[in-house]
Amino acid sequence: MEPSTSVSAAQLERRTSSKRRARTRVWVDVKRDRYLYLLALPGLLFFLVFKYVPITNLVIAFQDYSPYFGVFQSPWVGFEHFSRFFANEDFYILLRNTLAISFLNLLFFFPAPIILSIMLNEVRHSIVKRTVQSLIYIPHFLSWVLISGLTFLMFSQSEGLFNKLLLSMDKEAFDLLTNPSYFWGMLTAQSIWKEVGWGTIIFLAAIAGIDPQLYEAAVMDGAGRMRRIWHITLPGMRNVIIILFILRLGTIMDTGFEQIYLMMNAAVSNVAEVFDTYVYRVGIKQGEFSYSTAIGLFKSVVGVILVVAANQIAKRFGQDSLY
Repeated sequence: MEPSTSVSAAQLERRTSSKRRARTRVWVDVKRDRYLYLLALPGLLFFLVFKYVPITNLVIAFQDYSPYFGVFQSPWVGFEHFSRFFANEDFYILLRNTLAISFLNLLFFFPAPIILSIMLNEVRHSIVKRTVQSLIYIPHFLSWVLISGLTFLMFSQSEGLFNKLLLSMDKEAFDLLTNPSYFWGMLTAQSIWKEVGWGTIIFLAAIAGIDPQLYEAAVMDGAGRMRRIWHITLPGMRNVIIILFILRLGTIMDTGFEQIYLMMNAAVSNVAEVFDTYVYRVGIKQGEFSYSTAIGLFKSVVGVILVVAANQIAKRFGQDSLY
């Protein structure tokens, strides 16, 4: 028994010593890279305060929450808020509008930066390329308040510049802002104009990582520009495209509150109301915190399911995935 006991004690000592060395190594690495960690600190605090801490309050989706009683003393109601939401006729309208806007963004907005980055990569004049890049980056830094104001000034039926030009040519004014048939398309066009340039940054970086010798070999083999794009550029971007597409699916229920809220009016409310604006109207304005939290939790669960499913599909087809 003594040899066995001594061996176990020795193993325990080695494990303890190994853990101690590992902790020491971690602190040495932290001290060495302290300025890098300091730079990352604001981002870590942002996610901690605004993303992780609120998770602890998701329990109010299963309570009849009252600010007077707080989270710990509010009565539990189970899935009552979820049942109420799914039975509400507004649910189908919200789901239709949210999925329609997200589908248009996936169909038109998601490929736009890919196409634009490929076009920019084919520009050989460096000054022209940098100038175009700078110009298309600018809209990203404009607020949605400013963009909605510009849209009103351009397309308002009574005061818009576009309609004034039509009237000056004896043509009928074009009703864009108050016509429900054009609302989803207008939102998609706004998103493309604002973010397409900024979205090219990642794809241009992916193109820059492609071995230039592949292009040289293709030219020697007589491949034209379109052949080089199809057989070299796009395959070189494929992994980045798949990962970003998976991440995009995770936000399919988030259509952008600020943009839609600013462009919404009474004439288009039937096609403009989405989950985000509904949560604001019901949860903030009417004070139904538990009900709106249940809606937000439903959105998050759908997003997680889509990300996991898309990730598994990517793995099955042998592509790079998130995890």
